[in-house]
Amino acid sequence: MIDFIISNWWIILLITSFLLFFFKYTRSNNTSYKELLNQGAIIIDVRTESEYKSGHIKNSINVPLKDLTYRISEFDKKDNIVTVCAAGIRAESAKKFFESKGYSVANGGRWTNLKDYN
Repeated sequence: MIDFIISNWWIILLITSFLLFFFKYTRSNNTSYKELLNQGAIIIDVRTESEYKSGHIKNSINVPLKDLTYRISEFDKKDNIVTVCAAGIRAESAKKFFESKGYSVANGGRWTNLKDYN
């Protein structure tokens, strides 16, 4: 067993890194998102248009991640924004982009995590 671990350390490291990355971007703290949504936060779903049409949060706005650069002016920096997607990774990218432009944003992770709050 020790020989296997020593000879395959890079595989173990790769799997561990993937799992940490996956759990970091798919977790959500529903209590804080519920509070943001109760305060009128805007939910921006950054999935593709076809993904959004297959199911989405009521009153959410679909802005595919690839379109965010030229659609960011549609949103006010005073608004609280929650980004969502299929797994949370694109939502995190959108969050970082919004924040780089001075917006207040939270990554809501998977859209299914928040669909019952609205």
